[in-house]
Amino acid sequence: MRNMRRKDRQTSRDFALSIVDKCLFAVMATVNDDGSPYCIPLSIARSGEWIYFHCAREGHKTDNLRGRNRVCLSCVGDTHIPEGKFTIEYESAIVFGTAQEVSLDEEKIHALRLICQRYTPANMAAFDEAIERSLAVTAIWKIHIDEISGKQKAPAKPA
Repeated sequence: MRNMRRKDRQTSRDFALSIVDKCLFAVMATVNDDGSPYCIPLSIARSGEWIYFHCAREGHKTDNLRGRNRVCLSCVGDTHIPEGKFTIEYESAIVFGTAQEVSLDEEKIHALRLICQRYTPANMAAFDEAIERSLAVTAIWKIHIDEISGKQKAPAKPA
């Protein structure tokens, strides 16, 4: 990974992981067959050094992942635009990782449970029924966190 230019905005690894855990969605970048970029937003959930997401079993994203499994995720946490200034306060994390498709049903269910608990906790009573209906047609992928960095532009301290 390249060195961060604005070292004064660099955060700890734990802070970067907290951004992964709280971002509303992540944007994953992959590479097409012709070398051109392709990126797509994902609903994610992290377990240790793995980030899970679900998708259809076929499509542009899965074609890219099956052909070239190195990916980059961009996660944005809290943001704020201060009144009367030409700036934005933010926190972000960048993950470089290696993606692999999850094949074991037990791990697929674990990943789906994490994702559902994160995004739809009020619906968990219907989780088992939903799994019965959709597990066979749902693909689950996991990304190993090979490298992670965090960055933050915090509010200016009062003088």
